[in-house]
Amino acid sequence: MNIAFIPIDNRPVCYTLPEQIAAVDGNINFFMPEREWLGDLTKYAKVEKLFEWLKALPEVDAIILPLDTVAYGGLISSRRCPDSLDKIKERVERLKEILREKKAQVYAFSSIMRISNNNVNEEEKEYWNKWGKKIFNYSYCMDKFGTMCKNEVPSDILEDYLTTRKRNFEINKTYLQWNDVFNTLVFSKDDCAEYGFNVQEAKELEKLGGFVKTGADEIPLTLLARAVEGQLKVAPVFLEPDYKQLISNYEDVSIENSVKGQLELAGCEVCQPDEADILLYVNNFEKQQGELVMKVPTSPYSGMWEVPQKPYMIADVRFANGADNAFVKKLFEKGFDEKFYGYSAWNTSANSLGSLICAAKVKYFAKKYNENAFKRLQAVRFLDDWAYQANVRQELEKPEVKYLTHKMKHFENTVFEKLDYNSNISYSFPWNRLFEVEVELN
Repeated sequence: MNIAFIPIDNRPVCYTLPEQIAAVDGNINFFMPEREWLGDLTKYAKVEKLFEWLKALPEVDAIILPLDTVAYGGLISSRRCPDSLDKIKERVERLKEILREKKAQVYAFSSIMRISNNNVNEEEKEYWNKWGKKIFNYSYCMDKFGTMCKNEVPSDILEDYLTTRKRNFEINKTYLQWNDVFNTLVFSKDDCAEYGFNVQEAKELEKLGGFVKTGADEIPLTLLARAVEGQLKVAPVFLEPDYKQLISNYEDVSIENSVKGQLELAGCEVCQPDEADILLYVNNFEKQQGELVMKVPTSPYSGMWEVPQKPYMIADVRFANGADNAFVKKLFEKGFDEKFYGYSAWNTSANSLGSLICAAKVKYFAKKYNENAFKRLQAVRFLDDWAYQANVRQELEKPEVKYLTHKMKHFENTVFEKLDYNSNISYSFPWNRLFEVEVELN
């Protein structure tokens, strides 16, 4: 199968993780643009290079396409890009013609611009460091109460923000008119609250026939899973079944509905355990989802764990941004066998679920299964999601590779032993911040 994949940006979970998953099936010919052409925290993607790359592609079965990357230069860039509505429209019209020429199945998504509830401008426009919370509050109140809402944001800043929102919303409505272009088109809601301009826009897009999904970074992987031939029957098994109606951090649907939504978008059939090809174990949370970096506690998993009798995968979402140490300890005590189809615990619940399901589906339907590639993928996930995010990251005050490398040694030995895998290893901080680490196994 020939698949072309354009990442959201150059982060490891956006660029190297899709490659690692695709490598599990040697029958997948996986085409990606050069990493240097993609955007980062401060740099826009080289859109003209991406257009040239798309035009030059050989015949492919599927194209996985984050529309923000080619429209604005990336997901983060979509909130910052100064280009006018007319300029963006001209750009996406060119894209439409290229996609029509390729005659491939196109699986695409576009974000509904998020509204973060903080005064951090790392991924937003400059004024967010002073007015972010007030813009969020204005958005929340306008959706909930309408024109009765009091505005505390300077008029020029509010006008700029609303103009950017309106531009992106108009572009999203434009995509709905491309009926002959997309196999699947998803509009993603990232960092959601109960009310807000983004919630309004999502409802409007749904009224116009659009499909809206909570999440962001994982959606290209969920769409990759959808493109893989074969329907997988998956039964979710919640380790805290009495709490599956609770809502994860940064999401607006219950963890149960988040799981079902990710499975359905990935082209899987949700079923009962006795009918399942694979069981999806979800280490969900009681009362509230924990947040390791923000020091938000939650009860760790205290139940028993036995290796299942059927093929299984594990979404460890008890905490956002990292693994549940107590649960991982139980996993390692029992070990893994050939029925193990993957583990994930990175960032939001949707992020973990989407990437996990994709990897499991690729492995299950692999025509040329590469066991070494699968073990490499799992080693990276445990070293990133468990060793780094849940442990070593908590000891770091700044991105320091030498100290990180020293502290990771103990965890490397454990992971390699449990997975029966070994490799040379190196680390880096690609965006020069602690939020993401790159684990390179050579």
